[in-house]
Amino acid sequence: MKPITQEWINKAEGDFATAHREIQVKTKANYDAVCFHAQQCAEKYLKGYLQELDIHFDRTHELTVLLDSVLRVQPEWESLRSRLKLLTEYAVQYRYPGESATKKDAEKALGDCLQVRQVISKCLLQSE
Repeated sequence: MKPITQEWINKAEGDFATAHREIQVKTKANYDAVCFHAQQCAEKYLKGYLQELDIHFDRTHELTVLLDSVLRVQPEWESLRSRLKLLTEYAVQYRYPGESATKKDAEKALGDCLQVRQVISKCLLQSE
C-alpha cells in the first residue's frame, strides 16, 4: 500500500474509533458526532482507495460522487450507493441547529460505515 493511502486509512480509522467510542457512551452520547465521523470514515476510505489506484478525485464530501469514480474498477460497489447516500445526508443534516440524530440514526450510520469499511479494506488487502 502506498504511504499516502495508508495515511488516508489511518485518518479513516481515527474517525471510526471516535464514532464507535461515542456510540457506547451511556449518558448524553453525541449521536450527531457518531453520524459525522461515520461519514468521514467512509469518505476517507473511498479517497484512500482512489489514491491507491491513482484515480483522480475532486475535493468533495459527496460519497456517491466518489463512488462514481470507483465504479469503473469495482462495478459491484454499486450496491453501496444507498448506504453512501445516507451517510452523506447524515453528516450534513445534523451538523447545524434544527435537527439532531437519534440513537437509531447513529446505529444505522455506524453500521453503514462498517459495511463500507469492510468492503474497501478487503480490496486494499487483496491488492498488497
